Amino acid sequence: MLDFNVSDRLTITLKGRIDTSNAASVEADIMKILAENPGLPVTVDCAALEYISSAGLRVIMKTKKAVRDTCLINVAPPVYEIFETTGFTELMDIRKALRTISVEGCDIIGKGAKGTVYRIDKETIVKTFKDGSDISDIERERKLARTAFVLGIPTAISYDVVKIQGGGYGSVYELLDASNLADELASGRKTMDEVVQLEVELLKTIHSTEVNPDQIPPFTEKAMKWLEYDKDHLPADKYEKLCSLVQSIPDDNHLIHGDFHMKNIMYQNGECLLIDMDSLSHGNTVYELVTIWCSYVGLGEIDNTIVENFLGIPYQDAVKIWKKTVTSFFETDDQAKIKEIEDKVRILGYARIIRRCVRKNRIANETGKKEYENAVSNICSLLDHVDSLVL
Repeated sequence: MLDFNVSDRLTITLKGRIDTSNAASVEADIMKILAENPGLPVTVDCAALEYISSAGLRVIMKTKKAVRDTCLINVAPPVYEIFETTGFTELMDIRKALRTISVEGCDIIGKGAKGTVYRIDKETIVKTFKDGSDISDIERERKLARTAFVLGIPTAISYDVVKIQGGGYGSVYELLDASNLADELASGRKTMDEVVQLEVELLKTIHSTEVNPDQIPPFTEKAMKWLEYDKDHLPADKYEKLCSLVQSIPDDNHLIHGDFHMKNIMYQNGECLLIDMDSLSHGNTVYELVTIWCSYVGLGEIDNTIVENFLGIPYQDAVKIWKKTVTSFFETDDQAKIKEIEDKVRILGYARIIRRCVRKNRIANETGKKEYENAVSNICSLLDHVDSLVL
């Protein structure tokens, strides 16, 4: 009825059926194993468990009472439904068995730092996560997305987590006939001005939403991590001023998407839906604009093809969209005001690019070295006359 093995956790494997005919013996076996391996957290692998009755549920409850850190994994959907119906999923960590899908030959509709989004069929997309990500990363993003949805943000909600054939995990969304705004622009279905209008409307919705800081992490922590990579690559006085400017940005409990660009905005039935919510944060608007500037302008300043390949539009158009976004979001044509905003954004944008070049060792190639030198030169020049990053 069961097997077990021991490492940093005690793993107990349940098999077949657990009902009134064998529950007592299964319980006795489990309690004996727990007694022989005291102090270890317990994982109950249910991949081979076909059925569990109320008598079996009592065995699971007694196991949970004996070892507080007990989780169930690989639970088949019919068995998971029993746990869910009886309320067990509210009492302990129970993870449903994941189905496996293939993304081979599927169209790529978006690609970011942490994964790639594929269209599986007319109704379904899946965001795959790169190697190194695990279920906890996916569940964290799903939780953030649900929180944003409850707050009124038009967000695509994942309805399933899957294994990807060949390795890794994915999060599945139902998006009937949806395409991202980059594709809407490239296909001619939307003009540049229409895309900017949709972007800015969504951006204003996001940034007018106040959040509980205990539910959504602060973006400031990410910004300070950027600076850790900059320390050895900027003159000491410039680095000190940069840190001071970031530390002087006041706390702000308004929402930030954290990776806002056309590829992460799906358009369906006249409505925009955000995807890729793992960077969801709270903080000052300047942080959001930094990520937008990097996606549309900064990452392609030296090599335009980086932005072109990413967004699927000419670099010059991406720059125009950035300019129009700033003008529309701040509702100003004042060029001096726009330059002031851009200068503040560019400082943090170049700080992020320096981190990217150092972290990914892009300095080792000629293009990466030019990106790095361009970022260092510009950030030093901007720090000479920018004394606040607050917008």
